[in-house]
Amino acid sequence: MINVALPKGRLGEKAYAMMAEAGYECPSILEKNRKLTFENPEKGVRYFWVKPWDVGVYVEHGAADVGICGKDILLENTPDVYELTDLGIGKCRMCVAGPKDFFDDGRRTLRVATKFPNIASGYYESVGRDIEIIKLNGSIELAPILGLSDVIVDIVETGNTLRENHLAPLVDIVNISARFVCNKISYQFKYEEILRMNALLAGKEG
Repeated sequence: MINVALPKGRLGEKAYAMMAEAGYECPSILEKNRKLTFENPEKGVRYFWVKPWDVGVYVEHGAADVGICGKDILLENTPDVYELTDLGIGKCRMCVAGPKDFFDDGRRTLRVATKFPNIASGYYESVGRDIEIIKLNGSIELAPILGLSDVIVDIVETGNTLRENHLAPLVDIVNISARFVCNKISYQFKYEEILRMNALLAGKEG
């Protein structure tokens, strides 16, 4: 039995659809109930839904053999897992965004609001810019509007929320999509099953 951690929400629904199409369907997961785990012994698979930010934790510590996780979370939390395949779903990009007319003259510390402090710090360190990180958990776009920050670092999918708040993407940092990840010990002991699952998913990209 391979234990699979799926992220709750739209990405998880797309991920499960890919798993089912690859031959790992589990009808009980589609039922409306409060169950936390779902399994199909015939297919040798057990699923459970977790918060997207927790997928890497479950996989790293072996509670899940494999999982599907956004690249943003892998970059931010750096779980000790194998990243096997880019699944080509959940595509977006990590950007620096701010007022459309924003100009960074570099004469003072730049205030950056984000829920991705490690990604933001890594980017600005790579360009040699001193910053102050302001960690927020939601409504990041409010920060520059209310003067809490100069810019934000956040995920941009369509850009509609930015435009509606008179903000714009200023710099693309990295492209984001969902990745199929694996526990390092499970990779040794369930090698053939996990490689087969990975190969089937890789053939179902997008």
